[in-house]
Amino acid sequence: MSVFASVSLLSLNACQQTSDYNYLSGETMGTSYHISYQLPDHSDENEIQAAIDQRLQQINDSMSTYQDNSTISKFNRLAADASVMIDADFSQVLQISRQVYEQSGGAFDPTVMPLIDVWGFGSTMTVERLQSPPSAQEIAQAKALVDFDSIMQKDKLLYKTKDGVGLDFSAVAKGYGVDVIADVLKSDYNIRNYMVEIGGEVATSGVSAQKLPWQIAIDAPIEGSTVSERQTIAAIRQPAGSTMHLATSGNYRNAIIFAGKRYSHTIDPTTGEPIVGGAPSVTVAADSVALADAWATALTAMPYDKALDTAKRQNLAALFVIHAGNEDGIGTSPLKTWTTVQTAAMKALRAGESD
Repeated sequence: MSVFASVSLLSLNACQQTSDYNYLSGETMGTSYHISYQLPDHSDENEIQAAIDQRLQQINDSMSTYQDNSTISKFNRLAADASVMIDADFSQVLQISRQVYEQSGGAFDPTVMPLIDVWGFGSTMTVERLQSPPSAQEIAQAKALVDFDSIMQKDKLLYKTKDGVGLDFSAVAKGYGVDVIADVLKSDYNIRNYMVEIGGEVATSGVSAQKLPWQIAIDAPIEGSTVSERQTIAAIRQPAGSTMHLATSGNYRNAIIFAGKRYSHTIDPTTGEPIVGGAPSVTVAADSVALADAWATALTAMPYDKALDTAKRQNLAALFVIHAGNEDGIGTSPLKTWTTVQTAAMKALRAGESD
């Protein structure tokens, strides 16, 4: 699995294609992409797909930690004070990451991988790991390498002031990829009606093939559920004549109950330990999908109460799915066991009142 793959919690409430709408799909970032758009007259769909794939490859060449020759892999191997030249995509993702890092109080941190590694939470969690967690010394050693403030940029050069610190943009790159594809459609081919999705992160514009604003369904975080068993708990409709940028982050597929508490595979960079009492699912709408992606990750890396307070303070359009009457629970039962909590900005978006 690529570093870019993550839990997908958004269901696409798409409609049947009509003659002037086209559908594209492919593989990228360890997951898949799906695009539905209104095909312009005299356009070559093969040319459009080739342009999309080329841009996505450029992003992977820049930021995939699974490519040894990518820019990010080269940077991660550097010693302190050695530099590497970064491209515009890398610089923009770094800037978005820095913004959310600062505004979230460090809950979003693209240097967190040493802590994930020491806990062994790359893709799954086990009770055994929590029964025999890393020692305080091991956590402290890993936490010393979680240091986004040591990442420095000077013009197009990137360097670090501490040996052993590395970057991983897995919590923002899929969202950025969606933004990039949407820009190819708009800027290069003058396409105004589209839906772009990578691994559950979504951008929409205009109308669907049914000539209605796009609508995205939010899944209930039911543990062990499959694609065919998904249950919709909420839906977010794009305001008419506008665009929408959504990302969802969730813990429930890799979370367990231990000693009466629910532990997530998500690590809180500020404590060095797995989140306890976090919201199982958080959906964020923002000015870009990359920004929504980073914020959705940040909010799931906080206890629920803190995440809700942060979302309100930052005026984020956020929708939390929590266990009804018990934020620490994981649902294995019907939809009625879940409830949603949304910020004022999300309420306005869903009412079609956002800008």
